[in-house]
Formats: sequence, C-alpha cells, structure tokens
Amino acid sequence: MFEAFFEMQHTPFSRDVPPESLYEPPFLTDTLGRLSYAADRQLFAVVTGDAGCGKSTLIRKFASTLSPKNYIVMYLSDSKLTPRWFYKGMLDQLGIEARFYRGDAKRQLQKEVEIIRGVQKKKAVCILDEAHLLEKETIEEFRFMLNYRFDSESPMALVLVGQTELWDKLKLQRYAAVRQRIDVNCVLRHLDRSETEEYIRSHLRYAGGREDLFTDIAMDVIQQGSSGIPRMINRICEKSLMYASQQGKRLIDEHTVTFVMEHEMLGSV
Repeated sequence: MFEAFFEMQHTPFSRDVPPESLYEPPFLTDTLGRLSYAADRQLFAVVTGDAGCGKSTLIRKFASTLSPKNYIVMYLSDSKLTPRWFYKGMLDQLGIEARFYRGDAKRQLQKEVEIIRGVQKKKAVCILDEAHLLEKETIEEFRFMLNYRFDSESPMALVLVGQTELWDKLKLQRYAAVRQRIDVNCVLRHLDRSETEEYIRSHLRYAGGREDLFTDIAMDVIQQGSSGIPRMINRICEKSLMYASQQGKRLIDEHTVTFVMEHEMLGSV
C-alpha cells in the first residue's frame, strides 16, 4: 500500500475524493456557475466532453451545491432509457410507483412536480448521465416534457450529460426542435499543463502527504501522456506512486512515469 509508504491519510487519485476537495480550474468554476443558473431558472442544459474529462465528477460537485431545502435532485444513468422508463425512474426517486402506460406516468410526474413547486416550494432538477447513448424516441420526448403551460415556462431543470457525440447527435436536423430549446451548452475541455500540475498537487494535498512528490519533468511527461484528461492523470499518478513505493523511491521522476506508461498502462496512453 503506497499510502503508508508516502505517509498519506487518504488515497489521492481515487473516485471517492469528496467534492469539496476536488481541484476546480477556472473553466470548471464557470461551468458550475452556469449549471447553478440553469437549476435556479429551471432551464434545459447540455454538458459534453471527451471520455474521462470529468463529466460525472462535475455533476457530483454540481449536485452537492444544491441545497435540499431548495432543490430536489433526480439522477438517472441508463443507456437503454425509453420514455416510459425515464418517467418510471424519475417517479421511483420521488418514492412513487409509476403507472404502466407512458402517458399516465407522464401525468403522474407532472402532478408531482406541481406539488414540489407549489406545496414544497422547491425546484426539481433532473440529471441524465450517459445521454449520448439515448435513442431518438427518448430525446424527442424531452420536447414534450418541457412543454408547460403553453410553453411559457419549464416544469423543471433538465441537464443532459454525455460524451462529445451527444452534441453531434443533437445537431442533426431530426433534433432541431429539441436543440432549439437548449438554454445552456457547456463543453468540458482537457486540462493544460499548469492545470494538470495543480490537479495533481490538490489530490496529494487531500491525501495528506507531500505535494512535491512528482518532479517538474515528471509533470511534463504526465501531461503529454494523459493529454490533460483527468481520468488518465489519475491512472498514471496512482500507478507511479505504487511503482515508486515498491522501489523504495520517495520522489517520482520522469523515468518512473515513463516506465509506468510503457509497461503498466496496457496501451491506453
């Protein structure tokens, strides 16, 4: 266990790092602000980015900022989500058994959202992850779901999160009516060199160990090998820490990182 060797209290590059301890580059702060605006105004938002760029982490952090006193957050991640199962999934999270037919389940959801808005005085936020895998019928259903009071307002905030091909799909002519309803479009980019370094240091800071475990040249190699994709940065750093601890090395240089990338990354870098 490299944590003991490097005198760490937590594992630095794991998936369960608390949202408040995650590094937040300026562009991510801007994206969180735009999503908060969408939640408050009950808008339709789309978040896209390459695989591993931190979309799920962003959504986890975004959800953690929404106070339960003011919001009810529903999260779905299902590549085979049909319109009926979409409504069922939403109602399940509200503790309500959905009726069998889609139309009935849709009316149930609309009624519950009315109660959330009118009685509980809260705002509903629905987050759909892996949205690039959704079928045409489900995507088109969003247009009807967002119709409310003769299209004068939205019953809830809807956030679609998916890989880059989601936006490519939405640009097709068949989805013009859905695309025209999008209020906020966020695209997550890769981290640059300075952001990658601060990302690594912030995770080491969370772990409770030294922040300068990686040399500057090692940071350069990590940036090049990961292309600034957080998931790949995590993998390279974790395996480098593991290898260094096995070799009894207290400092991780470019040779260690290069060895790990060439021998332990299975061609993924």
